[in-house]
Amino acid sequence: MRLALFQPDIARNVGAVLRLGACFDVAVDLIEPMGFPWSDKGRKRAAMDYEAQVEIRRHADWDAFVAALPGRLILFTTRGGTPLLDATFEPGDTLLFGSESAGAPDFVHARADEAVRIPLKSGTRSLNLSVAAGIGLAEALRQTGGFPT
Repeated sequence: MRLALFQPDIARNVGAVLRLGACFDVAVDLIEPMGFPWSDKGRKRAAMDYEAQVEIRRHADWDAFVAALPGRLILFTTRGGTPLLDATFEPGDTLLFGSESAGAPDFVHARADEAVRIPLKSGTRSLNLSVAAGIGLAEALRQTGGFPT
């Protein structure tokens, strides 16, 4: 299981996702360009001392990420046709989340093996990126028995 972020904009969200990856022993892929320098203090502060405990792969662009993709690509998106609780996850899946400002473009949607939507209350738009990643990852790990022991 892997988490992937498509061109993330906010350093603190990336830091929180890195911490999530470390705590649940899940690798994190970062698809560049990112909207902040890698040295950003906000990322470091949010990741705390967990960053050294997570496998991080930075990809120069979308094509480099796709070339390294090990299994199915599950896109989490507000436009997803599959509600989270109807999705079926596999241990080799990569869970992809779009950028905070623009989501995922059509070519990312076209490549995804499945597009999953976290159901939200009517009248709300979306969750924070790191919160959505936590919810999606928790369900995927629950289904696959992948929580750390």
